Amino acid sequence: MAGNKYIGNPVAVSDLASSILDPVMRKRAGISIELVQCWDDIVGERLAASTRPEKLAWPRRRHEDDPFEPAALVIACEGASALRLQHETGEIIARVNAFLGFAAVGRIKIVQKPVAAPVRRAVPVQRPLTGQERDKLSRMTGEIDDEGLRASLTKLGTSILRAGK
Repeated sequence: MAGNKYIGNPVAVSDLASSILDPVMRKRAGISIELVQCWDDIVGERLAASTRPEKLAWPRRRHEDDPFEPAALVIACEGASALRLQHETGEIIARVNAFLGFAAVGRIKIVQKPVAAPVRRAVPVQRPLTGQERDKLSRMTGEIDDEGLRASLTKLGTSILRAGK
């Protein structure tokens, strides 16, 4: 067990589950767990509520010299959203391919069936900054001329200060 990277180190349960489930999902459905987990980011909340990626159906290759052909992404969809999904297939294909990093998907196949509601992650309640923290952050970003940059850095600083305690 000397090669196990999880021994002696604290690890999130999601990382352990991903390392176990990902190979199974790739073998059975040709799809990665990251695609399923990030589905609402890829298609948007409106479609994510009524759709779910099922599998990547890769075309059979008769010879190893055959050219690469992209897969069909099979998406489970509730009946009421099928038309909306069909109209957005081009955009979804582009987003999935961008997420995967190559032109893996060439078309979408819609399968109408009930889809379980996605599990929403609870947004943690952020603590307010103390007056001293706000003053410190204001001093650090006060001399930045670009308003957009100053606002971004203030937002970043706020996040860091909130996480620090």
